[in-house]
Amino acid sequence: MAMKVSHSDDGLDLNHDINVTPFIDVMLVLLIIFMVAAPLATVNVPIDLPVSTAQPQPQDDDPIVLSLGKDLALNLGNDPIDRAALGARLGERTKGNLNARIFLRADTTIDYGDLMKLMNELRGAGYLKVALVGAEEGAQ
Repeated sequence: MAMKVSHSDDGLDLNHDINVTPFIDVMLVLLIIFMVAAPLATVNVPIDLPVSTAQPQPQDDDPIVLSLGKDLALNLGNDPIDRAALGARLGERTKGNLNARIFLRADTTIDYGDLMKLMNELRGAGYLKVALVGAEEGAQ
């Protein structure tokens, strides 16, 4: 709180204005922290993606990312899931919207048959909009 002291005949006068400079400094620091941390809030499951020459497409605000690892383990976002619960977990995440796009990430060492088996499971659960995710050329 800023104070201004002046000498007058009737005693000390106080200035009751609030100094907002520290508040603005804190808000700017918080803004910078959130700007740096926001890109780090993506999927962090380690997958060696194949390279693609396609142009990157704009992403949804909250993409539904399904990852298939080297050991054929499934992750929905960053959370591991069981194959038997795949349809139910996708239903929870999409709120029953079968037209939601599922972004499928698979490791380069995955057998084509295993990838097709997962895509058939997605189709069996009613999800027909599946986008395959690849690394940008030169990114690896």
